[in-house]
Amino acid sequence: MTDAALTQTIRHAAADGEGGAAALPLAGRLPAVRGRISHGAMLDRVTWFRVGGPAEALFKPAGVQDLADFLAALPADVPVTVIGVGSNLLVRDGGVAGVVVRLGRGFVDMEVDGTEVIAGAGALDVNVAEIAQRAGLAGLEFLSGIPGTIGGALRMNAGAYGAEIADVLVSATAVDRAGRIHEVPAAALGLGYRHSAAPADWIFTGARLRGRPGDPAAIRARMDEIRAQREESQPVRSRTGGSTFRNPEGAKAWELIDRAGCRGLQIGAAQVSERHCNFLINTGGATAAEIEALGEEVRARVRAASGIELTWEIRRIGRPAGAVPGATTDESGSKA
Repeated sequence: MTDAALTQTIRHAAADGEGGAAALPLAGRLPAVRGRISHGAMLDRVTWFRVGGPAEALFKPAGVQDLADFLAALPADVPVTVIGVGSNLLVRDGGVAGVVVRLGRGFVDMEVDGTEVIAGAGALDVNVAEIAQRAGLAGLEFLSGIPGTIGGALRMNAGAYGAEIADVLVSATAVDRAGRIHEVPAAALGLGYRHSAAPADWIFTGARLRGRPGDPAAIRARMDEIRAQREESQPVRSRTGGSTFRNPEGAKAWELIDRAGCRGLQIGAAQVSERHCNFLINTGGATAAEIEALGEEVRARVRAASGIELTWEIRRIGRPAGAVPGATTDESGSKA
């Protein structure tokens, strides 16, 4: 059976209710929650690529304490994966084993405290930029050009347009796999280029970001400039996962990809964007396997042309279609 056919079989089973609690041994092992748990939820509906298989269990916690209590009571052998709005994420066609945590309404609150913005990890980066602008706080405009959530931005020290999270972060809160809640200063997170040294099992729940007094009109003008630049240079209306590869030191990933002759390269329905070479797009009906294979082909061609090894920026999670049910992988670095 082909990857596409197997994916369709999984989708039909989920739609018919064949992936319900009775068929999922994990269902009986999950603690009670105030939020919502869905079994066999298709993740292609929540990723910007619009590809991917099902989550064995998808948990949307009601708030920080609900998340902490759940993790504290969850058996230690159950894998946990956290996702945001799915902007910089590739979910493989075989789905994700264990529990997938998606932070929703209980994690989107934002408030201004003097020259700082306190935001939940589920808050969209652009919304944080907007509330800062209305409060006359400069320095957070760059967030308006990052398609993701604050949680994902913390995990990978997201940045664009001359700034990054490390420049504005005061402190962050997170819950670890044992359900313990942590509040840590920015310096403790070891933020580097598209990297955080925070423990891999931490789920960020919020952040305090530093702005500086500014003119709301000037801040708005800068945000409009960023938006215009993004729309002109990126395939923002396509099914894409954002920047695919990190920029190597002293080079631009898109230039290396272009020089290697990959602009417009296609595998199945997955394509290297004609507009921006560091973006892969789903032209319609692509599988995650096609998108990942295209990315690996790009890496191989760049390596052959320049000797430079591109590193994935998009986070790839889950198992390929047809993989052993218990297997799962998480290859990181994402705005999610």
